[in-house]
Amino acid sequence: MTQIAPSPDQVVAERYRDPAPTAPAEWNPVLQVLHEHRSVRRYLPDPLPDGVLELLISAAQSAPTSSNLQVWSVVAVRDPQRKARLAALAGDQEQIRQAPLLLVWTADLARLRGLAAERGAPLDGADYLESSYVAFLDAALAAQNAVVAAESLGLGTVYIGAIRNNPEQVAAELALPAGVFAVVGLVVGEPDPLENARVKPRLPQAAVLHEETYRPAQPDHLDDYEQRIAQFYAEQDLAHSWTDRVLARLASAEALKGRDRLRESLAAQGFPLH
Repeated sequence: MTQIAPSPDQVVAERYRDPAPTAPAEWNPVLQVLHEHRSVRRYLPDPLPDGVLELLISAAQSAPTSSNLQVWSVVAVRDPQRKARLAALAGDQEQIRQAPLLLVWTADLARLRGLAAERGAPLDGADYLESSYVAFLDAALAAQNAVVAAESLGLGTVYIGAIRNNPEQVAAELALPAGVFAVVGLVVGEPDPLENARVKPRLPQAAVLHEETYRPAQPDHLDDYEQRIAQFYAEQDLAHSWTDRVLARLASAEALKGRDRLRESLAAQGFPLH
């Protein structure tokens, strides 16, 4: 049976679980892919077709980069044993083991440090928080371009923030030198059709869009969101409300699951953060 593609207003409505959708002013295939993003946590073991990894990287390298510094790198991990070890370090997430590819996006100041050393040139600015911030931002922008590229090919993705739970061990596993830090992992593969991953609704635009100046969030916007996302949580057999989940996620240092040590870990990996 031929499946009828949802209309643009239906796609946008699903992103917000909006019971009264309105047609977007403009639409194209790129907007379709962006709005249909969903996190996939069950994968088929099938390897990616030849050339797909390189295509994802060229898409990633097409992302903006501050001053063309290009202070990021990515480690492609396909070896099952290495993926299993990284999965154990990242909260024992089974999708890392299942999927054929794990991309570990890194902030990479080592490349420019090496270039400066070859030229005998000073690079004191690399020791400051601004430079590390730029490297993290560059890595995030590159990773997101890869997500859009992968999903445009019908592949599934999910970010692995828990790659930062044990940064020293991850650095050792990937042989990261000083000046290179694992920012986030990204699982890529063929989605398991039995999972039926759904689009997670987002906050209403009124809660995040500020015209001219910032205004505090209105309680009714958050209350409305609680009602809309409750249906999604019920479909996923999740009992907590959104408010309960986000407050628990940031309730204590322990809730960060090792990431409360991030400043120490960065310093140990060659990011002084002056």
